[in-house]
Amino acid sequence: MDQVALGKRIKAARERVGMTQEDLAAAVDYSVDHVSVVERGVKPPKLEKLVAIANVLNVGTDELLQDSLNAATMLRATELSERLKTLSPDGQRKVMNVLDSLITEFQ
Repeated sequence: MDQVALGKRIKAARERVGMTQEDLAAAVDYSVDHVSVVERGVKPPKLEKLVAIANVLNVGTDELLQDSLNAATMLRATELSERLKTLSPDGQRKVMNVLDSLITEFQ
């Protein structure tokens, strides 16, 4: 597992939701120093803390661990699905038609 990448993703998710290290530490029952250690990739969080961090930051553990999972393709599909929702109905139809064509080509 790439602890540095995990720590950077946790930090980015924390900043995205506007939390400080102090806020995150209080929410998951960590010290601020421990949050800093995790975010710098010095030490990974234990599984139960990783789940708590993900829940507090409203992010999936698969996103945080994407470089360590064989199922990273599913994460990418989820990201694309979220982006697809931002398009107009016409834009969504066009993108889906392109995807259908590509999938058919590779089957």
